[in-house]
Amino acid sequence: MKSYIKGTYSKTIFKSDNGYIIGLFKIKETNIDNLENSIDRTITFTGYFHDLTEGDPYIFYGEEVRHPKYGDQFKVINYDRVKPEGKDGMIEFLSSELFPGVGAVTATSIVNTLGDNALDKIISDESCLKTVPKLSKKLINMIYENLIQYEESHKTIVALCDMGFAMKDALSIYNVYGSNTINYLEHNIYCVIDDIPSISFVKVDQMARIMDIDPTNENRVKAAIIYLIEMITFSTGDSYLEYEILKVELEKFLNIGITDEILNEYFNDLEMELKIVIDNNKYYLYDLYEAESNIVETIKFLKFKSSDNYKNIEERIDKLEQLHDITYNEMQKKAIITALENNVSIITGGPGTGKTTIIKVIVDLYKILNKLNDEELTNHLALLAPTGRASKRMSDSTILPAMTIHRFLKWNKDTDQFAVNEYNKDNSKLVIIDESSMVDIMLLDNLFKGLTKGIKLVLVGDYHQLPSVSPGQILKDLVISQKIETVELDLLYRQSEDSYIPILAKEIKDGELLPTTFSNHSDYQFRKCPSNSITNYLKGVLEELKDNGYDYNSFQIMAPMYRGINGIDNLNKELQKVLNPPSKDKTEYIFGNITFRVNDKVIQLVNVPDQFVYNGDIGLIKQINHSSYSKSKKTEILVDYDGNIVTYYPQTFIQLRHAFVISIHKAQGSEFPVVIIPMCLHYQRMLYRKLIYTGVTRAKDKLYIIGEPDAFAFAIKNTNEYDRKSDLINKIMNNL
Repeated sequence: MKSYIKGTYSKTIFKSDNGYIIGLFKIKETNIDNLENSIDRTITFTGYFHDLTEGDPYIFYGEEVRHPKYGDQFKVINYDRVKPEGKDGMIEFLSSELFPGVGAVTATSIVNTLGDNALDKIISDESCLKTVPKLSKKLINMIYENLIQYEESHKTIVALCDMGFAMKDALSIYNVYGSNTINYLEHNIYCVIDDIPSISFVKVDQMARIMDIDPTNENRVKAAIIYLIEMITFSTGDSYLEYEILKVELEKFLNIGITDEILNEYFNDLEMELKIVIDNNKYYLYDLYEAESNIVETIKFLKFKSSDNYKNIEERIDKLEQLHDITYNEMQKKAIITALENNVSIITGGPGTGKTTIIKVIVDLYKILNKLNDEELTNHLALLAPTGRASKRMSDSTILPAMTIHRFLKWNKDTDQFAVNEYNKDNSKLVIIDESSMVDIMLLDNLFKGLTKGIKLVLVGDYHQLPSVSPGQILKDLVISQKIETVELDLLYRQSEDSYIPILAKEIKDGELLPTTFSNHSDYQFRKCPSNSITNYLKGVLEELKDNGYDYNSFQIMAPMYRGINGIDNLNKELQKVLNPPSKDKTEYIFGNITFRVNDKVIQLVNVPDQFVYNGDIGLIKQINHSSYSKSKKTEILVDYDGNIVTYYPQTFIQLRHAFVISIHKAQGSEFPVVIIPMCLHYQRMLYRKLIYTGVTRAKDKLYIIGEPDAFAFAIKNTNEYDRKSDLINKIMNNL
């Protein structure tokens, strides 16, 4: 039997627009052992509901949970209304806020006249209310209509849940379609995808099969077209698809045949509905096309808008050199002046070329030239990056606030909306984006929407690194277009005479391997070994690093692939034995095929902004509380992210993985004192120049590559990484 609590809804503490409620509930009955002592007491509950009425009786089905901030709560998964029982119950119900104008006296009169089954009689025939003394026609209509709506809404939501929709989804659907919900779904269940973005095509298609809808149904095919363009562009990073690919993938996905004539008819319909844009055999999602176009228009406006022309700017730079006892080379000076005198500019370059130094100088000089105090500078300035680690590095180097673009735009995870937008703009004047190679089309478009037209924009990054996860290759397209003022820093600042990491990065970028590539240097070593010995060699290097005082936070192993003996998953298991072996003093918890242990290094896999933890953040497990000892009665894993302690429960353990070894993709935007990269031909499918370049450039002080020289040489020569389809560069060339 499902766990439940039965009682009275007492009070609302919080209610969101989508039906999420935090409230108080007085328990009268329960089958949960831990809550037996709470009978006749009030507890806190959370869940998604439709029209809960304070004072009414309900049965809540769900589970006990412990919120890290708010303590014990009852999480409601489903619920039922309890019909009023007995004379007193019906009088209390009819005099509730559901029936405005009906007080206790009128409610008593109704129940006395119609008897114990008064509610059923009213639902069957509203005219029975005419027999109640002194009841006006207006009140009769209101009582009947409100009671019918009360019953119908609950029946509809129950029906949606019976179809397989979760309570949250059922509420979302009912809030859009109301009493016509079932009619809408029977006519075209796929309309749900358009009207409720949180419900996916896959989920609706499952419901459609239950309803026995024809697989070739027009609405299904159109919905599948949108879904496939979304999925494929996100998977490939393309901005659009071509007809031939889209047709093949669509027929394969739906397992049906479609003629060109019918398919083109559907495409035309979707274009008329502003769901797609067709541009010379480029099939875009409407939003992606608009974003691409808006980016071009914004950059065009910034490029041709009158800009600043500061006097004696070079003298100011000279004074800063004297103040900080540093000398900037000619390209660095050019980058500084270009950034300050243009409304939009790019500073690019590999590791060790001084990009981070340049950001600080630009900010310092901007403050001086505009005669700003510290508070005014903070109001003028937006230092942004795509990842939390990159924004932290930016803040550390400038001693000024920096943040992720999502945080700057005040992203709401639940609604996937930005509070800073075209209707609520930020007033920053100097916007600098570091690691801009990771910024995708939609994110940049949303950033532009949230900024005024009076900005000065500086994009900083290395376009030879991996592009963004989502569609686009913004920085690469902008640099290659040669339409935007760009300064490429190429002079390497070595840490010592034997410093080699920046040189190696340049060799990789240029696709040339020198004899020194496999030699040992003060900051770089290539440890040659066969594929089947990589794990043992890794363990040896780790022991060396530990003996030299390095800890978890100082070094990072990163690999190209997850599977195989030298894949991320297996290496994490093997290296846990060395880096954090089992001990009677360390609590453990087995989750699937992973053993989490106190002091384990772990990585967060999704954004959870309300906990201030983001995809790619790395932390240490500080504590594991087993269910029998925890106050929440659930196993808890507490992870320390640089002082931010986040508590995980069984339902969120899936957000964690070991981080002794991480993927190069996950490492992008981060920097580590020591980087170790295993290298073997088993990775061949993922070995290409841009990936290895990105991995190598994560190393700040020391770099170890361990494995087969042939695999490394293959990767450097292989430039056949996927070439993303983007029309941004053509739009820039044609408009700027």
